[in-house]
Parts: sequence; C-alpha cells; structure tokens
Amino acid sequence: MKVAITGSSGLIGSSLVSFLSKKDVTVSKILRENPEENEISWKPEGGDWDSAFAGGIDGIVHLAGENVASGRWTKTKKKKIRNSRIEGTKRLCEYILKLPNPPSVFICASAIGFYGDRGMEFLNEGSPRGSGFLPDVCVGWEEAANIVSKAGIRVVNVRFGIVLSKDGGALVKMLTPFNIGMGGKIGSGTQYMSWVAMDDVTGAIHHALVTDSLKGPVNITAPYPVTNIEFTHTLGKVINRPTVIPMPAFAARLALGEMAKDLLLASAKVAPKKLSDSGYEFQYPELEDALRHALSVD
Repeated sequence: MKVAITGSSGLIGSSLVSFLSKKDVTVSKILRENPEENEISWKPEGGDWDSAFAGGIDGIVHLAGENVASGRWTKTKKKKIRNSRIEGTKRLCEYILKLPNPPSVFICASAIGFYGDRGMEFLNEGSPRGSGFLPDVCVGWEEAANIVSKAGIRVVNVRFGIVLSKDGGALVKMLTPFNIGMGGKIGSGTQYMSWVAMDDVTGAIHHALVTDSLKGPVNITAPYPVTNIEFTHTLGKVINRPTVIPMPAFAARLALGEMAKDLLLASAKVAPKKLSDSGYEFQYPELEDALRHALSVD
C-alpha cells in the first residue's frame, strides 16, 4: 500500500510515519518545501503537486493544521485555525480531484471538539454537533474533506480525543505543574476527558486505511473516558506526585481565555463506537496502563 501524509512532522504524523513503515506501507510525506526522494511538494496556499504524485497513491492521510493549543485564541489565531483546517483541506481536495489516479481512501483529521461541551451525555459518531468555535471549525473541516467523496473516494473523518504521548501535546503540558507538586483538578473536575494512547491513534488510522466499511466520522478515543478528577488522580499515582492544588475555573479562563473554556473546562464523554464495531482492538483501553506506557513508568 502507498500512502501520502500531510503534517508528517507533527506529533501524530511523525508517529504514524514510523508505524506505517513497519507495516510494509510505502509512505510519502507531503511537504511545503524542500522535498527529497519519495516526498511530495505541495503548498496549501497554492501550487500544483510535483511529479512525484503522478505515480499513484492508494491513500492520503491529512493531518496538517495550525496548533489549536498554542497561544491565546485572538482573532488572528482563530482565523489561522479555521483557514489551515477548512481552506487548506478544500485546496487539498481540489487537487486530489484533478489527479489522473486518485486515491481510494482519504483520511482527514478532525477532533472531538465537534461535540462541544456536553456534560454527562455519552456521545458517539451519531450524536449531533455542539455549539461554539471548535464545533464550527470541525463541521467546516469535515465538510471540506467530503468534497472528494463525489469522485468515489472513501472519506474518513478521524475525530481525535486527547492524545497521550511523552513527545508532546497535552500530556507533556500537564506534567509541568505535576512535577513540581502543583498538580490538581481543573475547575469542578467533573468534566469528562476523552483520551487515547498514541499507539492506538496510529493503530486506528492504519485500521481505517485498510477497512473498507469505515467511512464518515470515526472517533479515535479510548473506550473508557474519565473525569478530570479521575485523570488527575491517575496521573499523580503514575508519576508519584501529589494532586491537591486545584486550578479554579476563573483562573483557567484568566490565563487562557476562550481556549480554557473549550479545551480544559468543556466535558465530552465520547465512545469509539465505529472503531469497536469494525473490529479494532485497543492496545491501551485503560488510562493507568496508557499513562505508564506513554511515560515509561513500571
């Protein structure tokens, strides 16, 4: 199988390249500049594919996009987030439709931010969208990806939960206060966190590439979401640190603005129904095991 990947240098992309290469998948990185052998040059703001793409690709995994969790959500930042996901995906799909040998499957990143703040409601792929900035972005993102379905290409919108990795992302940011004894719940602590181990992120993407029955939105989250209090206590247990200093909701909003409301205080209790129904077996379904593996703690 030949697969091309955007965002190949990011947290998920770099792990996916390594994982797929071990699965006898020929991986081509789609890069903005300076492509090397077996790499593809493309710029989302304009420009055609180079000749490396003409040989035909079985699947494309589109992971590129502005980092949602870096910096406050100013008007400029929110515009970058929207444009990198929605407009960038539209342009990518327009080029895919021009290919003489288009891929049979297009996997496009999305997020469980689609569901918004939903409290205790158990959510799956059939649940309606939420309201707010992130749900709006995710809806536009998925609609843009679906452009290629008119050419008979199978589209999978992978809605990522909180990805656990020692190499970056949310977990690394959480470790800083915990390591100095300042860890604790955020806000009420009752908000649900739908997490997933990096090994299951890459495994689930590979599963989506080779499973013809999977299409449309697919939640990539572990089967057992936990509350923020449960996550906090489990992380403290794994790294042997106290978890007694909470961050009040007002302090989170003061520090991070709108981003705190959508990323830290919102509750999303998400089930990976389509993955489970299609036969995917999670390597790390339980949080403590996932954290110990990610942090290399026995």
